[in-house]
Amino acid sequence: MKNLLALNWKMNKTPSEAVQWAKELRAALPQTSAELAIMAPAIALQGLSLELKDSPVKLGAQDISAHESGAYTGEISAAMLKDVGAMYAVVGHSERREYHGESSQIVAAKAAAAIAGGLVPIICVGEGLDVREKGEQVAYTLDQLRDSLSQVPVLGADQIVIAYEPVWAIGTGKTATAADAGEMADAIRGALGGLYREYADGVRILYGGSVKPANIAEICAQTNVNGALVGGASLDVASVVGLAAALS
Repeated sequence: MKNLLALNWKMNKTPSEAVQWAKELRAALPQTSAELAIMAPAIALQGLSLELKDSPVKLGAQDISAHESGAYTGEISAAMLKDVGAMYAVVGHSERREYHGESSQIVAAKAAAAIAGGLVPIICVGEGLDVREKGEQVAYTLDQLRDSLSQVPVLGADQIVIAYEPVWAIGTGKTATAADAGEMADAIRGALGGLYREYADGVRILYGGSVKPANIAEICAQTNVNGALVGGASLDVASVVGLAAALS
């Protein structure tokens, strides 16, 4: 299974900065066995699509509407994202859950909308520090996973990606150990088996949380970790090149 590097820029880079970044990446990208996908602000996707045309780099959105179309001011549909070249859409990122009050039921609806619109949702789950300190991280995360998949009729392993992001390790410089990431990925794989049976072994499971070129190889060497959702390190071309090279 090919590792996926999902590069989540969050609210960074203007459209012109995004295009310049893409030019630099095309010039520097090494040979790698990993798939690269940029989760850019929606306003930058069209420019990136033009700049990265005929390259192996894929595109994705950082969020998606649960609605197909209609009177939903400010929202962006799957069809709109697909039209500007997106392949993926992140749903349920911890920042969306915390700052925008998105429940797992909303996440499930967004994931279902992505699939219906021909996109692959990257469905994020993970625990906060308080849950981790109680030793309840596995049960908490699997409950969140099941709820976030409650409206998702998966018909193939390539229709979804799961990203485990321990909230306490996002943007803090703290990183779950490779063993921590592996333990949770194993548990997620088991839960997927209960939900989707024959498709579960082919679903990619990512780790997200202060991923860097120095630690990505060890993390992705875990049996059920199939790539990473990368935040801060995704903004710098040299770091992305290092991440890709580490997985070559």
